[in-house]
Amino acid sequence: MDILLLVIGFVLMLVGILGSFLPALPGPPFSWLGLLLLYLTKAVPDDWTLLIITLAIAAAVVALDYIIPAMGTKKFGGSRMGIIGSMVGLLVALFFPILGIFGIIIWPFIGALVGELLNKSDSKTAVKAAFGSFIG
Repeated sequence: MDILLLVIGFVLMLVGILGSFLPALPGPPFSWLGLLLLYLTKAVPDDWTLLIITLAIAAAVVALDYIIPAMGTKKFGGSRMGIIGSMVGLLVALFFPILGIFGIIIWPFIGALVGELLNKSDSKTAVKAAFGSFIG
């Protein structure tokens, strides 16, 4: 049983590392699940404090992945529709990696731009807010 957990744990950690480069894969949750499986074996000493700390870090990274583009949009003068567009663009990038690794940058920009234009902002304001999403 330990060998199976070790193999699955290492595979999940490798998938997590790939998730750092591929926007469709959420890297931190996969890596943390791999770490959890490694902790369930006898190969790794029981230090549950470290496991809890890494869970908190992984959760924070996942949350910030969604929050930072929206904060950038708001800081550069974006409206609620621009923020929502940025979030929708981020979800499109995660679930439909059409543009590959560049999609995680481009789709929130496009989403914020469309959201601002739907909000009846002029094109200059819309581009500025979308740029905030790009920076974030």
